[in-house]
Amino acid sequence: MALARSCRAAFAPLFRANHLHTSAVLCARQDAAAAPAPTKMRRVVPDLEPLDFDDEIFEDQLPAEDDAPEPMHKYLQQQRNMLYYLRLIEHEMPKLVAYRKPFVAPDASLPLVVRSISYGGEAHPAAAKRTIVVPVARLPLKNEAAIHKFKVLAGVRWTPDPPTDSGISAGESGGEHGYFKISCEDFPKPAMNLKWASDTLDRLLAAANDTQETFADIPVDTRHIEARTRKAKKGGHMYGRQTHRPTLKDFPKEWLPAPKPQAIAEPGASST
Repeated sequence: MALARSCRAAFAPLFRANHLHTSAVLCARQDAAAAPAPTKMRRVVPDLEPLDFDDEIFEDQLPAEDDAPEPMHKYLQQQRNMLYYLRLIEHEMPKLVAYRKPFVAPDASLPLVVRSISYGGEAHPAAAKRTIVVPVARLPLKNEAAIHKFKVLAGVRWTPDPPTDSGISAGESGGEHGYFKISCEDFPKPAMNLKWASDTLDRLLAAANDTQETFADIPVDTRHIEARTRKAKKGGHMYGRQTHRPTLKDFPKEWLPAPKPQAIAEPGASST
């Protein structure tokens, strides 16, 4: 307390009574008012002369009055591209004759038909799919019992006619026992899918050639063929027929009405 009183007595000339907390602020305001106001910095812009340009330099860039519009330029560019490819066809395509090879039909040792799908280089999940189609008559099966067992084991993958997307026509030889089709798209690589389909076909052949069980008492299941025929609705689904659309040739002759006798016109008779 004694020290506080002595300090208060020493600083008494600087403070007024009841204004101890405002004296410093008032002194700062008085000093700020007495000081001259700062001058604002002015921005000096140099007086630059404009550059001289030669108008002849930009003459080719100015739009001409007789220039074609933008759609015409696009059409001309398409014509140039077409002309480029026509020149390639005319001058470069004949050079490919040197790489021509004669077509050799596959023999009985190469019965498999491997199909793939391509989207022109674009990435697609179906591009990895591989399909194998083969005539059953060209497979290494021992006898008729093995062929019957193979059809039973194949199930819906066996059809009497070649699949429409197999690349095999109905008139080709080797289709007396039908065709087998298997595909796979479960793996990310095409080679892996083809390997799985090939291994599955090998296992089916090994099981069909096994003589311990011949499946002779089990008929070949054709329900998938009948369902496909009914779904097509081309006449085979009517009246329990599963072959083709019925015509007059399918009816017995005794069911057909007798043809009407044609009247023989007498010579010289006039028609009314």
